[in-house]
Amino acid sequence: MITTLIILALSAVFFVNGKVRSDLVALCALVLLMVFNILTPAEALSGFSNSVVIMMVGLFVVGGAIFKTGLAKMIGSKILQLAGTSEIKLFILIMLVTAFIGAFVSNTGTVALMLPIVVSMAMNANINPSRFLMPLAFASSMGGMATLIGTPPNLVVQEALSNAGYNDLSFFSFTPIGIVCITVGIIILIPLSKWFLTKKDENKKTDASSGRSPQELAAKYSLSDNLYRVRVHKDSLVRNRKLQELNITSLYNLTILEIRRKSSSQGRFMKTVDQKLAGPDTEILEEDILYVFGDFENINKFVKENHLDLTESQVSEFTGDAEKLSVREIGIAEVLLMPDSKLINRAVKDSGFRDKYSVNILGIERKNEYILSDVKDVKMHAGDILLIQGNWDDIARMSKKQSQWVVLGQPVEEASKVTLDYKAPVAAGIMVLMIAAMVFDFIPIPPVAAVLIAAILMVLTGCFRNVEDAYKTINWESIVLIAAMLPMSLALEKTGASSLISEKLVGGLGNYGPLVLMAGIYFTTSLLTMFISNTATAVLVAPIALQSAIAIGVSPYPFLLAVTVGASMCFASPFSTPPNALVMSAGKYTFMDYVKVGLPLQVIMGIIMVFVLPLLFPF
Repeated sequence: MITTLIILALSAVFFVNGKVRSDLVALCALVLLMVFNILTPAEALSGFSNSVVIMMVGLFVVGGAIFKTGLAKMIGSKILQLAGTSEIKLFILIMLVTAFIGAFVSNTGTVALMLPIVVSMAMNANINPSRFLMPLAFASSMGGMATLIGTPPNLVVQEALSNAGYNDLSFFSFTPIGIVCITVGIIILIPLSKWFLTKKDENKKTDASSGRSPQELAAKYSLSDNLYRVRVHKDSLVRNRKLQELNITSLYNLTILEIRRKSSSQGRFMKTVDQKLAGPDTEILEEDILYVFGDFENINKFVKENHLDLTESQVSEFTGDAEKLSVREIGIAEVLLMPDSKLINRAVKDSGFRDKYSVNILGIERKNEYILSDVKDVKMHAGDILLIQGNWDDIARMSKKQSQWVVLGQPVEEASKVTLDYKAPVAAGIMVLMIAAMVFDFIPIPPVAAVLIAAILMVLTGCFRNVEDAYKTINWESIVLIAAMLPMSLALEKTGASSLISEKLVGGLGNYGPLVLMAGIYFTTSLLTMFISNTATAVLVAPIALQSAIAIGVSPYPFLLAVTVGASMCFASPFSTPPNALVMSAGKYTFMDYVKVGLPLQVIMGIIMVFVLPLLFPF
């Protein structure tokens, strides 16, 4: 028992620390349980064949298809149009739409989908997006409580009940809880967000539309301070050479953004100038004007060593004028890196943005600080906002990679466009059939089979380009984490640790009645979730809650539901759930913003749910 608790404690420490990936921590804990003969290999690996884990794999694929076909975006944007420019209506609709989507799709995916839509809607209403982004993240978690598949802790407690011989919860058993959560959330968040997030609007009024127009982005990142025009003449060493041969970025830490040259088709009486993005295969010709971005020292070195002419000191701003950097075809935008992006911990120079998408990374915003020098060597972090420059078509092409990043800085008219795919009705039909199979008892298909069938149909009907695309939608870190942590509850039960902890809880709180004991379990879960993922917390606390209910002779349903609600309704920290972390950079939130807005909501939600759960599921 002592060994099991030590392994559990060490795992919790590493989970909280966050320096080691959570799935690796969970696997190490699993191996240790086998090494110390606490679990047999079969018991330790049973999590990987668990129906909950298999179901989650299928749900990731189904959710990915909903994104790729544009179905969720279509639903979200159409409903959001109803709000017009009313702040309260917009707020409520954002919460409701997000909660609805979050009931069927992972909360991280829901936020990734809604974030650019919400930013666009806020800009159209002339409201700072930070007013809505934190509530957006919270609503995605609240919506997850409305269905069996909405959030992993729901599946965890369902598994605990099933293994203990109790009747399974139905697909919509959670719906009343979800309705209460979203209702309480809207009522509490309207005043809280106005009190604590409106100050951000007033104090940073100049930033309200930051990140939308190219001119504003140029000012925000002080691009004019580092943008110069360089002319190529007949003696220049760069003449008739391609950019990739010159390796200018590595040698001088500079970026050539644009090249201007006299048009080959110019007429006798009219001079015309071609404006083109500088790509790897672009050849530099005599009389070209290069728009170069970087420190003046490096610019001067580049000019002298390559026999170039510095035509003027700086380019003051981004406009459509012939003498300034063009933003008609060539624009700039902001890109928010997702937590599961493959770019995390990669240096900018290794990102492949220029080769794959023909865009340049000009700067990085990280925790309200701007990195503009030596950008190529900077390793990218989750939540970083990258300033990119390229053709608007290429930027629009990047916006389709929502699993990797979210494009924020396109013009409003571009960001608000919704691309509808002809496969959207097919994806909608498959999702409806999947839900029907899980809801109605007369369809003799187990829930896990219904999900797997839906996932396979999404691939076979062309909702994905290929099987590889479907696999890419699966968050393997989450899958391995759950599969490796599920046997931990078995170890706790096998060694008597869960019985001991439940006895302590029962001994301390049991005399005060089941309501107090359930409240103790709820707030213990809520506290743990601030430091450990909600799934891992649910896996650990579920058997303790079950044992506690059995010990005092009451129904385990309200106790286990207290676990899943307590694990999912965590708002007081930006690190407690992926959605909270995802909106932190985009909304320019500080840790204290989450404390001011999220902590009161978390406490009030807990108090209300302690009294509501026994009404919905009596002791």
